[in-house]
Amino acid sequence: MDIGKIRPTEITSELSKSYLDYAMSVIVARALPDVRDGLKPVHRRILYAMHLMGLHYSSSSTVKSAKVVGEVLGKFHPHGDMAVYDAMVRMAQNFSMRYPLIHGQGNFGSVDGDPAAALRYTEAKLAKISDFILSDIEKETVDFIDNFDATLKEPAYLPALLPNLLLMGSEGIAVGMATKIPPHNLKEVVDAAIAMIAKGKVILEKEKQEEQTDFVIHKINLVASGEVKELTEKEVNPTEVSFESDITLDEL
Repeated sequence: MDIGKIRPTEITSELSKSYLDYAMSVIVARALPDVRDGLKPVHRRILYAMHLMGLHYSSSSTVKSAKVVGEVLGKFHPHGDMAVYDAMVRMAQNFSMRYPLIHGQGNFGSVDGDPAAALRYTEAKLAKISDFILSDIEKETVDFIDNFDATLKEPAYLPALLPNLLLMGSEGIAVGMATKIPPHNLKEVVDAAIAMIAKGKVILEKEKQEEQTDFVIHKINLVASGEVKELTEKEVNPTEVSFESDITLDEL
């Protein structure tokens, strides 16, 4: 442990490392969605907490939003209650989400910018489409990680039988990067996926050759000088199986 010790260090390298660590923390843990389920951490935790509470569309009545927010705060997302409630409200607004993931009851705001009622007045449960986002989560379909105090496990991402990122779109500003993805129609996305699969092919990578190749991959290193880092083949982890489609954008 280096706590309490003074270590001489180069300020440029320390700034580069600290900035990159902070940027990755914001990107992964806060501001940008995961492409696997199209959700940011707070949205994923809300849906998973409601799943644990049994608040499914077909098998439960709505409960107070305050109860859901407390469950999320206490088990998975130790931030302000309004941060969780605002995210929950957005997932219930049909003018904010192409397909709302939460079925809300009460005043959840308006398209004119009117705020939602306080969390002690509104009620909610999962929307029907959320069953497809959470389907088979207990069947070892996804990886689980420790929660903030390592007393519980939470999913690293949700199974998401639907291409949620394309359906709902997303918008977020992180550190060093941002995203703005428009929402899409469910039928059109499914038709596009079927067309890509029909024209696609699975590519099996050949076994790794013993002899070392001399190719070099250039990658920009995040330092103030704009230095270019060269990666050798040993530093690259090749994908064993990949999928490519010959379909064109015009055909889609």
